[in-house]
Amino acid sequence: MKIYVINGPNLNFLGIREQDVYGSSSYEELCSYINAEAEKLNVNIEIFQSNVEGEIIDLIQKAYKNADAIIINPGAYTHYSIAIFDSVKSVNIPAIEVHLSNIYKREEFRHKSVIAPACTGQISGFGFLGYKLAIEALLNQ
Repeated sequence: MKIYVINGPNLNFLGIREQDVYGSSSYEELCSYINAEAEKLNVNIEIFQSNVEGEIIDLIQKAYKNADAIIINPGAYTHYSIAIFDSVKSVNIPAIEVHLSNIYKREEFRHKSVIAPACTGQISGFGFLGYKLAIEALLNQ
């Protein structure tokens, strides 16, 4: 199985931004964790990060012929990007939305995901573990 992991805006600032919400681990540490867990589960992973909505859409579309599934952390685009919703829906491959923090315990505007209805499921609030849970869920579909 090949999975694209697509991380959205500001994930590259993990360990710098809002440590009380996201912790002190860096984005590089997140990527190392995801790669290590994927290797244990014998899954081929490609990890991407972009702060640009159009680039995220391009990556989702690239997954159409190149990946079996998508794990996406759309960052703040979660709450308003109909374009990302449309692209996830259009590729018609399993996708799981992941958030490091529990978006339902945060500001009211974060409680709604416009992306989730296009996904197989959503995992929120488990930090790095959420990515491993998403891989396991995709393997067990």
